[in-house]
Amino acid sequence: MERAQLARMVDLTLLSPTATPGQIAMLCGEAVALDVAAICISPSQLPLPAAALPPQIAVCTVVGFPSGAHRSCIKAAEAAQAVQDGATEIDMVIDLGAATAGRWDLVTKDIEAVRQAVPSPTVLKVIIESGALRDDEAIIKACEAAEHAGADFVKTSTGFHPDGGATLHAVSVMARAVGGRLGVKAAGGIADTQSAQAMIQAGATRIGCSNGRAIIEGLEHSG
Repeated sequence: MERAQLARMVDLTLLSPTATPGQIAMLCGEAVALDVAAICISPSQLPLPAAALPPQIAVCTVVGFPSGAHRSCIKAAEAAQAVQDGATEIDMVIDLGAATAGRWDLVTKDIEAVRQAVPSPTVLKVIIESGALRDDEAIIKACEAAEHAGADFVKTSTGFHPDGGATLHAVSVMARAVGGRLGVKAAGGIADTQSAQAMIQAGATRIGCSNGRAIIEGLEHSG
């Protein structure tokens, strides 16, 4: 894999609740230097200053984050506001309580509410929190709900759940479930080049990480 190819698969992420505007400015500078796919920041950090990023780098934010335990109308309103503030990609957290209860109809309706609020071309990624789901069947059901509701991606994790972040197994199950019809974003605990490459080999088409420089430059050193 070439450096530029890997970089264009990275969502450079800063979702700490204590992140400052200065740190977001530094993130934007790093994103430009690395030429990544997107930055992913909290909605309160929007809108970005004019010309903070070139048009090829997407602005992603999170909705219903990190618990997913928000009313669908609130998630939809949050997503719509984020797009108004300049976001071009939305990463939303599913209703994990409904998923745990096997109420996939409610999970689907929750995602549909956000999709209706931010129709295409806004990219909608659905965080299923794979580590919190009980088995592969639940991961598959969550992916099916996301696809049925019109999402563009499924995403492993928030990176904030105590049950952990992305795993190769979860990414593989998700990739098989969506069969190339949706993208697969692996996020949560991906700290080095080897881990990122393994996730891509397992089926990830995006990598969410806070240390994109180390991952991308590590590819050069390994080559």
